[in-house]
Amino acid sequence: MTGLSPGALLVALAMSWSPGPVSAAAPSGGVLDSGEALARSQAAIGRKVGDYPLLDAEGREVRLSRYRGKPLLVSFVYTSCSQVCPATTKFLYRAVLEAQEAVGGDAFNVVTIGFNLPFDTHHAMAAFARRQGIDLANWHFLSPEPAAASALTADFGFVYAATQGGFDHLTQVTIVDADGKIHSQVYGDTFELPMLVAPLKELVLGTPAPTQDLAALLEKVRLLCTVYDPASGRYRLDYGLFIEIFAGLTIVGGTLYYLLLEWRRHRRSERV
Repeated sequence: MTGLSPGALLVALAMSWSPGPVSAAAPSGGVLDSGEALARSQAAIGRKVGDYPLLDAEGREVRLSRYRGKPLLVSFVYTSCSQVCPATTKFLYRAVLEAQEAVGGDAFNVVTIGFNLPFDTHHAMAAFARRQGIDLANWHFLSPEPAAASALTADFGFVYAATQGGFDHLTQVTIVDADGKIHSQVYGDTFELPMLVAPLKELVLGTPAPTQDLAALLEKVRLLCTVYDPASGRYRLDYGLFIEIFAGLTIVGGTLYYLLLEWRRHRRSERV
């Protein structure tokens, strides 16, 4: 992990905020260190993940071994998140559709796992999927067994910490090979689509993915409507962006309305 600038380390982090309930249990004690989080995520590459029990949207138990035999994409969310997790999931949906075009619709599976227990039940995960408009045969929204949740997230190198407003967590998609071994991690609320599609093509089609430097990849990551706040040392939603957009639209709309009124006055004066 040497050679990574502080900006490169921090750009993969997002603060997910929600007024909803949060679990008191968090592996980082309420403070998320960006360097540690990224190091733990990268250390998971090459690890064979355990066969953990989970519940599907219908409340039936499934195990991770069910998804072996094909590559698997794994993301983590908490369902009371109102902004970052939904935005990340919707962008992942776009990336999944692109990957299906590249390697085939049934060539890989996707699971999204809720980590905020006891709140991320199978009912909550099913509702989260509906809110994001995701209904793909190869994408399942799962709730882990409470006793296995900590070991599950640790196996994937997924680090999170409870805050007053929700969770700080690494936004990552883990790519697992057909044997259940972690192949690579993709970071960010948004990312260049080849960062996800190229490793899948390598796993499914045997097409070698280009080797890229992690620091260079992280520098390309863009967080959706977030800015880094040096005072707090974390990313936050930049509501100023929404205000600026609204103000700009208001000015444009007002100008168009004024021009329309003037045009109508001119037409009436011509008739007179």
